[in-house]
Amino acid sequence: MRYRTIASLLILGMMLVCQPAFAQKAKTGKASAPRAARVEESASNPRAQEILGKMCDFLKSQQQFSFKAEVTTDRPSVQAGIIQASFDIEAYVRRPDRLRIDGEGDLVSKQFYFDGKTITLYDKTHNVYATEEVPPDIEGALEKAHREFHLRVALADLASERLCDHVSKNLTNATYEGLHKVRGILCHLLTFERNKVRFQVWIEDGDKPLIRKVVITHDALPHSPQWSAFLTDWNLAPQLEDSLFAYTPAQGAEKIEFVRGQPAAQAPKAKPGAAKKQGGKQ
Repeated sequence: MRYRTIASLLILGMMLVCQPAFAQKAKTGKASAPRAARVEESASNPRAQEILGKMCDFLKSQQQFSFKAEVTTDRPSVQAGIIQASFDIEAYVRRPDRLRIDGEGDLVSKQFYFDGKTITLYDKTHNVYATEEVPPDIEGALEKAHREFHLRVALADLASERLCDHVSKNLTNATYEGLHKVRGILCHLLTFERNKVRFQVWIEDGDKPLIRKVVITHDALPHSPQWSAFLTDWNLAPQLEDSLFAYTPAQGAEKIEFVRGQPAAQAPKAKPGAAKKQGGKQ
């Protein structure tokens, strides 16, 4: 069996908000403004919810946008316990029905396309791809990809019109941690907790409340692995042509199938993320 992981061809990451667990709140440097005083209240912290809402509304109002992200992720290692891998993301969004996310790095070389009719995931390393018809909008396409194929693409939910709904679901705590700088940009730091996992989001201060950094730490897992991303090169007025979102098979690329089945946590251990090639062979 040459290749069998198309069912979980993540762009080596996770959706920003749909993971069941996020984690440990990391400390940052002291802020340089009076408003940076730490505030810890209940899950309905009004300051945190206000800033989060502004970010969601702002992104929702953008008809087209693109950004890049520098991602690091902790991976289990038998010898070292945890080792860190990194990869870069380029994301392109054109509402209501176009999305593309490319990932390239240590352990991943994949491209995700949504052209308004189908999603396609291409693995450059193995030169294979899978395509499936989906609803004709970004939210519906991502929901079907997750529900039927358990496919989660890093940072894809930033294109969702229901971003705040996803973030706010089942929260047990939300805090506002004040103003901190991310690579020289003044940002509001928010922390959220869900199911023993917390995540931190840095949102730019001012009239363009863009996400600039995300850190997720899984306390419940051995060695508390982290996933982090610096978001850069935001472009709110890109010229995104249809061709950018349409996948054309690479020379010699083999078409295989997404596998419908149980979530990874319930799947048989003998075949994690297994995928069936066309023709029935595995």
